[in-house]
Amino acid sequence: MAIAIGTVILKLEGEALMNEPSLPANATISHYRILSRIGAGGMGEVYLAQDTKLGRNVALKILPAAVAANPERMRRLVQEAKAAAALNHPNIAHIYEIGEAAGVNFIAMEFIDGQTLGRYIHGERVGLPKLLRHLQHVAEGLAKAHAAGIVHRDLKPGCCNAATA
Repeated sequence: MAIAIGTVILKLEGEALMNEPSLPANATISHYRILSRIGAGGMGEVYLAQDTKLGRNVALKILPAAVAANPERMRRLVQEAKAAAALNHPNIAHIYEIGEAAGVNFIAMEFIDGQTLGRYIHGERVGLPKLLRHLQHVAEGLAKAHAAGIVHRDLKPGCCNAATA
């Protein structure tokens, strides 16, 4: 099971959905073609996008203009993304790129095809042993991130994505 968490990104899915996505389907940012919005939260919107150079799907996190306009917040974000990109753990989504195109700042990362841990727990009868296994995966990914000095800051079942495969 792969788990995604926030900017460290134990395999990410966006948080509370906003009404209207900022980017329409088929919009292009750098070499990423937007397919659909996954979610949105305080740190921006997350889209399912296709990397047109490598032909793979990615999660593309679009940063809010307020974050991009604040040099200190951008510095911290870039520093955290670099640290997270150096992590190699099966329960942490891989960061492929942090970039800017046409004034839009983004983070491209591994797309985890699955559902949030919250939806998983509430959507089916989950036995305690299976639930504990999923939570162990979250804890293992967090331990790896914490060992590298990265703190998640917004851990909740809706931020942890469980892969279906």
